[in-house]
Amino acid sequence: MDLERTKLPGIGLQHVMTTARGRQLGVISHRTGRRDLVVYDKEDPDSCIATVALTVEEANAIAELLGTGRVLEHLAELQRQVGGLNTEQLPITPGSPYDGRPLGDTRARTRTSASIVAVVRDKRIIPSPTPDFTFTAGDYVVVVGTTEGTTAVARILTDG
Repeated sequence: MDLERTKLPGIGLQHVMTTARGRQLGVISHRTGRRDLVVYDKEDPDSCIATVALTVEEANAIAELLGTGRVLEHLAELQRQVGGLNTEQLPITPGSPYDGRPLGDTRARTRTSASIVAVVRDKRIIPSPTPDFTFTAGDYVVVVGTTEGTTAVARILTDG
C-alpha cells in the first residue's frame, strides 16, 4: 500500500492511497472541516470517477466503520504488554462537574500524569479528543496511566 500526502494551498490536504490491487482512493481534508472522499479512475489515475462530500460527522462515522473502533482493543493489548499501565473507562454522570464542560478544563494530564485518549458517546468512539471537546452526561472517558493516575482522574470527573 502506498500513501501520498499533498498540501493543497488555500484548501487543505490531500491523501491518496494506492491499494494492493492498484486502485487509488483519496481524501481531501478542507480547512473548513469538510472531507471529500475521492475514487480515481483505474485506467487514468489523474481522473476522478466519483467524489463524495462529507460533513465532519459523516467523515467520523466512516472512520469509525473503517477501524477507529479498534482503539480500545489496541489499548487493552498495550496494557497487557506494558506492566504498570492501566486503562479505565470512566463515566461522566449527570451532576458531574464536567458535564457540559471541555476536556481541557479537567487539566487531567497535568494533575495526574494520566491521559484521556478517547471518549465513548452513544456507542461511538471519539479517539484523541482535543482540549475543546465538551463532555456530556453519559459519555465514557477512556483513561490510560498508572492505577494511581486513573484513580485520580476518576476523582476529578466526579468531584472536580
